Amino acid sequence: SQWQSTPFSFDLPEATVNIEPFRVQIPQAAIDDLKRRLHATRWPDDGSVEGREQGTPLLRAQELVNEWRTNYDWRAFEGKINAFPQFRTLIDGLGIHFIHVRSKHEDALPIILTHGWPGSVVEFLNTIGPLVDPETHGGRAQDAFHVVIPSLPGYGFSDKPKQTGWNWIRTARAWAVLMQRLGYKRWVAQGGDWGAAVTLALAQQKPAGLVAAHVNWVLVIPDRPSADPSPEEVRIFEDLHNFATEGDGYYKQQSTRPQTLGYGLSDSPAGQAMWMYEKFHEWSQHRDDSDIFSETEMLDDISLYWFTNTAASSARFYWENMHSTPPFSWNLGRVDLPMAATIYPGDGSRALKEWAQAQWPSLYYWGTASKGGHFAAWEQPKIFVDDLRVAFASIRE
Repeated sequence: SQWQSTPFSFDLPEATVNIEPFRVQIPQAAIDDLKRRLHATRWPDDGSVEGREQGTPLLRAQELVNEWRTNYDWRAFEGKINAFPQFRTLIDGLGIHFIHVRSKHEDALPIILTHGWPGSVVEFLNTIGPLVDPETHGGRAQDAFHVVIPSLPGYGFSDKPKQTGWNWIRTARAWAVLMQRLGYKRWVAQGGDWGAAVTLALAQQKPAGLVAAHVNWVLVIPDRPSADPSPEEVRIFEDLHNFATEGDGYYKQQSTRPQTLGYGLSDSPAGQAMWMYEKFHEWSQHRDDSDIFSETEMLDDISLYWFTNTAASSARFYWENMHSTPPFSWNLGRVDLPMAATIYPGDGSRALKEWAQAQWPSLYYWGTASKGGHFAAWEQPKIFVDDLRVAFASIRE
C-alpha cells in the first residue's frame, strides 16, 4: 500500500536453509531521508532540573543529533562491518543474520557471541580480530577462536518475527541449529544483557557440541537479601532498587506496549537516538558527565537500528520474554553445564559468586574485571578478550 512504500525502506534478501553471503548496503535514498528528518527535528523544551534526572539534557541531545546530521559517515561503518564475512540463513522460519570469522588456526575454539538491547553486533566488532588472530593482539596461537556473532530476531539484519514465540529460549534453540549448520562439533557460548539470557538458555538446553558458557550479566539474583548481608550485597540490592524505581521505565514500555513505542521511534530519528543514547550513558562505566563511547561508535549502533527500522521489533523481544512461560526473571534457575562469569564493576546489575555457585554447580571460573560496565565487550574489548582467553583455557582440548 501507499503507507508501506517509503523512501527509506529496503528489503532483506529472502533467507534459505543455505548459508548465503550478505553485505550491508543501505540505499542512498535512505541516508538522504535520514538527513532530511534530522534537519526537521522538533525539539522539546529542556528539563526543569539540572543534569540527567529527567533524561538526556536538551543541549547534549542536540549535539549528538547535529553530529549525526552533519558529520557522521554511515558508509564508513558499512566498510567496517563488510570487512567481516556476513551471512543469512533460515532457521525455524526466520532469516538470521550473522558474522562468521574463522581463525587461521583450524583447532581454534568456536564461540557464539550474543548481544542485547540497545546493542547489536556492533558491540563485538573490535573483539573479532583479537579473538581470531591472538598472535597479532598480544595472545598465543592456543588462544584462538572461530567467531560467530548473530543478530537477535527482530534486530539488525535478522528477520522480524511476524508471529509470537520468539523469546530468549527459542532464540537459544536457533543458535544451536546455527552452530550445527556451520559444522561445529565442539563449541562455547558467551553473552551479555539479553545475550546472557540466550546463553543461559543454551546452557540449560545443552545442545550437541556445547561444552561451556560464559556470561557478563549474571542472572542468579535472589528475591531478597540474606539475613546478614555483606556490604557488596547491600550495594547490589540498592542498585536494583534504584533501577526498579528510577531506571526501568523503558523496560515496562517495551515489555508491555512495544508497538505503541514503535510509532514514534520509527518516525523520528532523534527520538530513536535519544531512546538508545540514554542507556549508552547510564549503563556504561563513565566518568562524571562524559561518555565512554565516541559519538561515531554510538551513531553506528543507532543508525543500524534506524536503517533497519527495528525500534518496534527489537522492543517486542522484551514483550516476548515477559509473556513467556516462564517469564523472564533476574534468576533463570539451575544450570548444570560448566559455567563461567565475569563481573564488571560499572554494571548496575551484579551478582555474588555464592549466588552463582548455588544455581550453577559446575561453575568453574569467576572473573572480576578492573573496569567496564554493562556493555563489556564494547566498552573494554581488550579486557573482555583477555578474560575469555582465561575463562575458556581449561575447556580447550
